[in-house]
Amino acid sequence: MIDPARLRGDAAALLPRLIDLRRSLHRTPEPGFSLVRTRDAVLGALQGLDLEIVAGPDDFSSITAVLRGARAGPSVLLRADMDALRVGEETGLPYSSQVEGVSHACGHDLHTAALVGAARLLSARRAEISGSVVLMFEPGEEAGGGARRMIAEGVLAAAGERVVAAYGIHVLPGTAGIFSTRAGALMAGANGLAVRVIGRGGHGSRPHQAVDPVPALAEIVLALQTFATRRFSPFDPVVITVTKLHASDIVNAIPDEATLEATVRTLSAHTTTVLAQELPALVEGIAAAHGCRGEAVFRAVYPVTTNDADAARHALSVLEQTFGADRVEELAHPAMASEDFSYVLDEIPGAFVFLGATPAGTDPEEAEMNHSPRAVFDDGILGDQAAALAALALSHVGSTR
Repeated sequence: MIDPARLRGDAAALLPRLIDLRRSLHRTPEPGFSLVRTRDAVLGALQGLDLEIVAGPDDFSSITAVLRGARAGPSVLLRADMDALRVGEETGLPYSSQVEGVSHACGHDLHTAALVGAARLLSARRAEISGSVVLMFEPGEEAGGGARRMIAEGVLAAAGERVVAAYGIHVLPGTAGIFSTRAGALMAGANGLAVRVIGRGGHGSRPHQAVDPVPALAEIVLALQTFATRRFSPFDPVVITVTKLHASDIVNAIPDEATLEATVRTLSAHTTTVLAQELPALVEGIAAAHGCRGEAVFRAVYPVTTNDADAARHALSVLEQTFGADRVEELAHPAMASEDFSYVLDEIPGAFVFLGATPAGTDPEEAEMNHSPRAVFDDGILGDQAAALAALALSHVGSTR
């Protein structure tokens, strides 16, 4: 059985080292799939632990580490994403990003440091482990496809057999130290929509001699909002947000074409299928009504992040036993943000968990959200984050589970 007090105490002792690692990663963030400095920093932090490590090449800097227990048993996976965002930092922190236009605005530096902490906590308990723990350090979560590529390369069976459960923890604004999750859909699927309306250009003073694609595109923007609210149940919501518009580069010229791009969030595979079929028809119809030709490309990016019901309940129970009932919340509703841990959860029963990390003195309701250049997370929660990951793993492979 897990000794919560001992686990929390050991994690607290690690906290200064984890904060140092996190702040070092924060100063030198790397986006995308090539995370050479980050990979090498993590390998250095894992040095001395009895792990079977496979490190990816410079252009895909993944790390898969396997910790084998003293006795045979099942395998469980713990995941951290390592990549940063192409967002310039405006926090003013003394350890702010030193890389122009790149920062850890989503908290992946905390995720990485916490998984290193979990590796240390679990290594110290090797004699108590019956089975293996796979540590998945993932590049390219924000870029799209990091998890899918690691799965293709065999991370789910890195211990020699397929893992029986998988867990990840993501920091976000909220009361520091509060863990939360839910069974079923936890985060939305992410999809992209690209629209092109083709008309016939001309001079801005003589629109009757052109076929102007701009009014058609403007009508499409409004129609997308109506489509989202009238075509789908409010209990299976869709969020369509147009984020890019482009028409003429010259103020007095009607362009030959106008384009938009939108992010589309869904909470079910059925809704995603309907959107893929019906959004192109909507675009084509509106464009045709304006005498233009419309083209729409709908692209699925991430599936819905769906927690296995039993795994989610199990995670809530383990976290409550480890930290107390006042530190654990069951969410009533999913979030409309997206996450590529969804690919792991499509393959393996598991759960994704949120951890509040708003610094003291800041109202969590007013805190800047992940991806903001001003997002700040309290790395004082790193000990508990590491302990939580370790506890979730030990609940499957602890010798007296």
